[in-house]
Amino acid sequence: MSIYRATIAGRYIFWEMLPTFVLGNVVFIFILLMFQVLRLSEFIIVRGVPTAVIAQMVSYMTISFLPACIPISLLFSILLTYGRLSSDSEVVAMKASGLHLGHLLVPAVILSTFVAIISAYVSFYAAPWGNRSFEVLITKLASTKAASYIQEGTFADGFFDLVLYADKVDRKQGLLKKVFIYDERDNGLPITIIAQEGKLIDSDPKFPGRGVTLRLANGNIHRTTDKNYTKVDFKTYDISLSNTAADANAEKSPPSYTYDDLIKERHHPELGNVDHRVIEVELQKRWALAAACLVFGILGVGAGTFSNRRAVRASGLVISLGIMVVYWVLYITGDSLARSGTLPPFLAMWIANILFLGIGAWSVKRAW
Repeated sequence: MSIYRATIAGRYIFWEMLPTFVLGNVVFIFILLMFQVLRLSEFIIVRGVPTAVIAQMVSYMTISFLPACIPISLLFSILLTYGRLSSDSEVVAMKASGLHLGHLLVPAVILSTFVAIISAYVSFYAAPWGNRSFEVLITKLASTKAASYIQEGTFADGFFDLVLYADKVDRKQGLLKKVFIYDERDNGLPITIIAQEGKLIDSDPKFPGRGVTLRLANGNIHRTTDKNYTKVDFKTYDISLSNTAADANAEKSPPSYTYDDLIKERHHPELGNVDHRVIEVELQKRWALAAACLVFGILGVGAGTFSNRRAVRASGLVISLGIMVVYWVLYITGDSLARSGTLPPFLAMWIANILFLGIGAWSVKRAW
């Protein structure tokens, strides 16, 4: 009979937690996106990026935020559910019917295990895809970024170390009309270029945005030295513009590595000690973040059913944020210590989980 009651209670608690977990993800993703509003506004207002592209950027950022949002949403849902059960004396009623806290812990453990598996997949595959897609999209906008610096009828000083003037600018197409350029990148031999039109294009179609080329048409080059003056007419002339930010994003960064990429890089024979440590830290931090779901499951039950239960119900969001802030400080500190070589990557990235697991076990024992 007790098994039947435990099953009914477990289903009841599980279906109480699940909608709150989904809602928590929506809320926390929205909060994180709010921090990106100024950045997204710059793309719309300054660079004239279409709304459809902004929507793509938001979707990629949302996916990359999931590894951080999933554990805190789980903690939030468990705290809120068990806090409500305690404040409404439902926990007392369940215990009076022959159930103990171990029975009530089962639905939280089941949900935490299920969420931990999802979190591991998201951390190793979905989030890297979202992060990489965002990187590629940003580099594709390199020519748009370049065109945004050019104002019609105004000299653009410092445009890739050039002084550039264009009578007309079409930012969407990257087209320039009646172009004047003063190139002083070679201090010993500055040149002046005048062209009827120009176009900003990607230097490498395979890696969009890795570099930007300014292709000029129907113009001439003027070069003056102490003794000579040279003029060269051209139909087309390409100027390669170095784009440091795009170059940095052209190759995959460690956050964009999938599990397969990490394992492959981890065993690369030519990988140096520093790079090997970076890969090892990336691998351990993702496993630790997925395992945090199990830790937060136990911690949430203990904190939700502990004393001052009405306060727990009223401030589940605040408690969740407080715990996550402390966890994140330890997580970032561990990441820094691991990358510097002060602590082994495994110990540095798992120390927060070990500490919070101990706190969770203690709180469950006190509430038993």
